[in-house]
Amino acid sequence: MDRNDYYGGASTSLNLTQLWKRFRGDDKPPESLGSSREYNVDMIPKFMMANGGLVRVLIHTDVTKYLNFKAVDGSFVYNKKKIYKVPATDVEALKSPLMGLFEKRRARKFFIYVQDFEENDPKSHEGLDLNKVTAREVITKYGLEDDTIDFIGHALALHIDDSYLDEPAMEFVKKMKLYAESLARFEGGSPYIYPLYGLGELPQAFARLSAVYGGTYMLNKPECQVKFDDNGNAIGVTSEGETAKCKKVVCDPSYLPDKVRKVGKVARAICIMSHPIPDTNDSHSVQVILPQKQLGRKSDMYLFCCSYAHNVAPKGKFIAFVSTEAETDDPQVELKSGIDLLGPLDEIFYDTYDRYVPTNDHQVDSCYISSSYDATTHFESTVQDVLAMYTKITGKALDLSVDLSAASATAEE
Repeated sequence: MDRNDYYGGASTSLNLTQLWKRFRGDDKPPESLGSSREYNVDMIPKFMMANGGLVRVLIHTDVTKYLNFKAVDGSFVYNKKKIYKVPATDVEALKSPLMGLFEKRRARKFFIYVQDFEENDPKSHEGLDLNKVTAREVITKYGLEDDTIDFIGHALALHIDDSYLDEPAMEFVKKMKLYAESLARFEGGSPYIYPLYGLGELPQAFARLSAVYGGTYMLNKPECQVKFDDNGNAIGVTSEGETAKCKKVVCDPSYLPDKVRKVGKVARAICIMSHPIPDTNDSHSVQVILPQKQLGRKSDMYLFCCSYAHNVAPKGKFIAFVSTEAETDDPQVELKSGIDLLGPLDEIFYDTYDRYVPTNDHQVDSCYISSSYDATTHFESTVQDVLAMYTKITGKALDLSVDLSAASATAEE
């Protein structure tokens, strides 16, 4: 059941007319931007790691048969005021202008250690128990510089802050391996894939699959309200005088505002351009991560760009997003360092939304509430939340050991 007249809730994709209605009211988009229908602008822009959790879920559920993916061209990082390709292997480390000669050699040794690491092969551990030693200790062993740690931790392992450094290194090394293995999957310049026609395709694909199994979707249901019995247990959802009875309610935070708490705020700029992001090898789809330290901030900033190559804009048009966890009440000023990297813009919109996490006990009220989407431009954090919800709802852990070749993505034509 959805209060909106479109699929996907907060993570929908809008055409140009819908985008203008949302941000500019009664104004109409200029004709110079082309046909409204050719735009699919994600409200929560995120790429998928080729071997990551979401792709495994899509294969496991067979939703892949309703989706077409295409590899993403580039993965970049902002370091010392410039944009660089993220080096992910020992070979790339040696070529990367990100590091000086001696640092390249140290980084190469570290990358080889990570590539060769196998959890069940003690020989590959080099005497380190990654469940005990911290990521900081492993990195110190290889003598890596702060700027190198910055891009490895944030652009490769995709940690959103530096707390991982003082946690057991296993998670950090596994995340680096995931990146490198995803990069190797498709011959593209990045480990990411993205559906043709934008992310709005995802909820629609799940809706189609749900219908196959007898699920019913109700859109355009205003004022959906969860109904509780005298013990505070959810027993149904009411809209316009009709109640759908149920034993469990699964929803996002906006449907049960008194069972969640605010934990932050995301600031995002949505830009329409007529060119790719400069210094990204003319990539038609790209992610650039700006680690917090490089900007003197507490949280990373993310640039995300896609274009007509993924059928989300007319030919010659690019859609770029700049996202971060808001640290002030002025998103325009906060996002400036990211927006400045984009070059000339045809249009820009600013969006902010609060982030919530559930505070309820699902064993008491039978309500299963997701956490709000974060500012990251990949799905890794979201998938962890979804899998945790699945386990709470069903009491089972989802087995994600799937044949990854079932999700193919076409490289650039």
